[in-house]
Amino acid sequence: MLKAHYFFALSLPEETKRYLNDCMEPMRLEGSFKKWVHPEDYHLTLAFLGSAAELVPVMDKVGRLRHPSFPLTLSGFGTFGKSDSPRILWMGVEPSDMLHRLKDLVFGACEEAGFQLDQRPFSPHITVGRKWNEEAPFTQEWLNGYKPPERHTFTATEVVLYQTHMDRLPKYEAIHTIPLQAN
Repeated sequence: MLKAHYFFALSLPEETKRYLNDCMEPMRLEGSFKKWVHPEDYHLTLAFLGSAAELVPVMDKVGRLRHPSFPLTLSGFGTFGKSDSPRILWMGVEPSDMLHRLKDLVFGACEEAGFQLDQRPFSPHITVGRKWNEEAPFTQEWLNGYKPPERHTFTATEVVLYQTHMDRLPKYEAIHTIPLQAN
């Protein structure tokens, strides 16, 4: 059996998950990526913990954080990986000082609890697909053909500790929820 992994993320409202799923449908029908993220698994990662023996201290530290809820606006698709064969397709969010502040608070609480976290710069995104699946090389022109039909804004209202279950769909289980303060 695969080891469970854990991460803190912003959950997304159901309306935002439906919007993302609708934006993905043309690409999914085309089969342009090998794997598609289940709509219930859409999230915005703040801190990836990996496997963990003891979660109570980190849940306690993150649970004590105080941060207001805040709006985020989706900004369009992008990719990570090789320019001609990306490994990740994502939907980004417009720059947000509030998001970066929350990420820093969560990240710091996780480090205080003893977790060694990835030090790469924060690149806020929602993963929607994995592994380019076409014979022809990926191009930015191809991706530009799938611009979202309209802007979508949602309110970030909670940080969730998720557990990964690689053997099922959806594969992320919310095991602890920390509400953000209402404005």
